[in-house]
Amino acid sequence: MAQARLSRMETGRRVPDDTDIRALCKAYKASQEVRQRLLSQARELRAGIVPARTVLHRHGGHTMQERISRIEHASGGVFSFNPALVIGLLHTEGYARALLSGRYHGEDLQRMVAARIARQKILDTEFTAHFVLTEGALRWHVGSPAVMAQQMEHIAATAGRTNVRLGVIPWTRPNVHPVLHPFQIYDQQAVMVGTEIATAVHTDTHDVADYVHRFEIYAGLADYGDAAAATLARVAAEYRAL
Repeated sequence: MAQARLSRMETGRRVPDDTDIRALCKAYKASQEVRQRLLSQARELRAGIVPARTVLHRHGGHTMQERISRIEHASGGVFSFNPALVIGLLHTEGYARALLSGRYHGEDLQRMVAARIARQKILDTEFTAHFVLTEGALRWHVGSPAVMAQQMEHIAATAGRTNVRLGVIPWTRPNVHPVLHPFQIYDQQAVMVGTEIATAVHTDTHDVADYVHRFEIYAGLADYGDAAAATLARVAAEYRAL
């Protein structure tokens, strides 16, 4: 194995393929358990596009939530941005159920909600999360005023965790860098992009660097701490008034 190839894997600029992992595990005399875990993690992070209809009709929506959970557990942290909706790791059960009910029903809906809420256990570990939301995402009225007020309170409570950083971009903040979709960056090695029709994972070094740069722009526009908490409290009060 060329030194440059090994270096790119060590520095996170390349996701190893199965051949790389098997060769390194053999060299380091890793156990079968470790080998299988590494193979699984690498496959989850590998670049590719999964159509939403394939997930929904062939595997069930919960399988994508379980895949995202495995990626989160294989990562040390995430940078997550959403301009339109509350980020999944911040959902209350009521918000998740209302949001997902437009596409899923019956048992599929139950499994989707359960899988999404189960992902939040990662926040009880050393996993770090930097979330950035727009005020517009908070004002996308999902479910009912009661659901939304509770969701605002839950976001504020989660922001109090030592391993969580939360930024809110107020609607009054000028922005000449509009964004078209949400994305999550894992360990600056892989980016997951979600659209209406597909979920894509990008691992190209230049693509990841571009998303890191974009996240820095949006984070720079956001309010944090007391200012973010004030926005959450104001929006929650407005929902209660409804």
